[in-house]
Amino acid sequence: MKQKLLRLKTTLVDFAAYCVVRLLVAVIQTLPLDMGRSFANGVAWLAAGPLKIRHRTTEQNLSRVFPDANQNERSAMSLAMWQHLILMVCEIAWAQRRLHLTNWSEYMTFRDNRTILRSLLSERPMVGVTGHFGNFEIGGYVLGLMGFSTTTIARKLDNPFLHSWVERFRGAKGQVMVDKEGCAPLIDQHLQQGGVLSLLADQHAGDKGCWLPFMGVPASSHKALALFSLSSNAPMVVSYTIRKNGEPMQFVSGCVGIADPLNDTAEVCQSVTTLTQWYNERLATAIQLAPEQYWWLHRRWRQPPERVAKRLAKEAAKLSA
Repeated sequence: MKQKLLRLKTTLVDFAAYCVVRLLVAVIQTLPLDMGRSFANGVAWLAAGPLKIRHRTTEQNLSRVFPDANQNERSAMSLAMWQHLILMVCEIAWAQRRLHLTNWSEYMTFRDNRTILRSLLSERPMVGVTGHFGNFEIGGYVLGLMGFSTTTIARKLDNPFLHSWVERFRGAKGQVMVDKEGCAPLIDQHLQQGGVLSLLADQHAGDKGCWLPFMGVPASSHKALALFSLSSNAPMVVSYTIRKNGEPMQFVSGCVGIADPLNDTAEVCQSVTTLTQWYNERLATAIQLAPEQYWWLHRRWRQPPERVAKRLAKEAAKLSA
């Protein structure tokens, strides 16, 4: 009886949270772009200032990646990040009502479009890699809008009502979401059939992950990303979708590198480690285009195990010698 009451309470709390979010989204959808930006600036000031949401994690990440930055510079970056995040939520709310097949060019500019289209239109499979950077949700939405169906691995949200709603947005134009638990056989089959896999590459992979520098700081990366590409001979494409000149609903999408196991002139596909190092370097290059649009509140960097820390220290010493 107690368990049933607890489940009922949890369900009611989840549904109430879902209603609040949907009400907020409904209000945002009615706002013009300039008011949306003002709303984002106001909420960002609260999050970065008085409320100090994820302040400790953000401060630690910025101190690690930008050790020479002073406190004022880190605070300014934190505020800019929150402005980006809240505006990103607004853009996701606006997308389904404002962004269509007939007007996408008013909102999106493609760089390296021939390179990206060549990979998407090929009969070979493709592994698309990006990170918690820019508006990756809009990037996937526009690809679906243009008729390119992709499969994305994602963890289920704890709130089932919000999870279903987010899935409906992501799948509105053909994007297929797959739960990361036990997805390997399904993904292997998808790639063998020439499908496109889309992944966020900057998820912490735990102590048993592939530990390599990311933006100069040791980080653990999932080995599966490189394995998906190498086992299926699928080119790995590192891309981004960032806001242009800070303007809401104005995006630039581009490619910062392609690693092809069947045409590996740079020898980055020799192993899981070399390919993982390559995409981390490419993703870092993309983030340099707009560092304020990276999720610095994301717990990307953790303390490596002692044996890993010693190995990384030796490798760093060799490089500096």
